[in-house]
Amino acid sequence: MDFTVNKETKTVVITAQFDAPRDLVWDAYTKPELLDQWWAPRPWASRTKHMEFREGGRRFYAMVSPEGVERWALQKYTSITPKTNFKLFNTFADENENPELPGSDWDLNFSEQDGKTTVNVSIYNESLERLERMIAMGFTEGTAATFENLKELLSKLASPNEIEAK
Repeated sequence: MDFTVNKETKTVVITAQFDAPRDLVWDAYTKPELLDQWWAPRPWASRTKHMEFREGGRRFYAMVSPEGVERWALQKYTSITPKTNFKLFNTFADENENPELPGSDWDLNFSEQDGKTTVNVSIYNESLERLERMIAMGFTEGTAATFENLKELLSKLASPNEIEAK
């Protein structure tokens, strides 16, 4: 995983490659039942309250600590090009979906070559303070941990025994 923080432009750029076809990786990012299996760094868990993956739709979810503490976030999908790209606006929120502004704009690109999928994520923060808050909350380490979760999930989903069991 490549992870670059640029405070001058208030951006984070992440590139990761997965040993799985693009369709499977896309599904892991766009289906709540799969997202909740990998989106949080252990021992935290991701719990989607609701999700409509469509332009103008949204995902409202909590990162839940082992003690049950909930940290809510709201994502609004602004653009979707199936299987190759989607964009969203992300912001922290309270349990009633009230956003804590400012937020960040995410641009996720998916490409496949030789059965491996590369995901490029560009995150633009509306303020330097928000970027610094993300980093201070362990965003770099959390992203690395969630990508390990995603690798494990993709491996399970791609194995013949798992496919037969479904």
